[in-house]
Amino acid sequence: MNENNDTGWTDEPARRRERGIAAYARIFDVPEKDVPAAMADRVGPVFAEEAFMSAGGPAWSHPALTDRERSIVIITALAAQGATGDRLDGHIRLAQRNGLDYEALTAMMTLMTNYIGYAHGSQAMEAVERIAG
Repeated sequence: MNENNDTGWTDEPARRRERGIAAYARIFDVPEKDVPAAMADRVGPVFAEEAFMSAGGPAWSHPALTDRERSIVIITALAAQGATGDRLDGHIRLAQRNGLDYEALTAMMTLMTNYIGYAHGSQAMEAVERIAG
């Protein structure tokens, strides 16, 4: 298939799936070999395959963003949607591995609460306290 000129990514499905599995392995901090079965158990095999293809695109590794910046964006989006539990917790753990410490996560939650509302902001801050506090 053709190369995407601005990112260098190939659209070849097998490689995109591999990159997606690698992205989820980083998020969940599990070996890549365990990701397909874990995702299929969690969301079903069809949805899992779609998730791998999505996560295998250039957004997860485009050079315009650092992994730390990606963590900030993803946590903000999840908090704004009111996501809690494993979805948010996994990304907070990943954010810590990407260089966001408790102080940075707390400052981020405090700032974002002014924009997303107290209910969602406080839920996200509870996750920070539980994971990083």
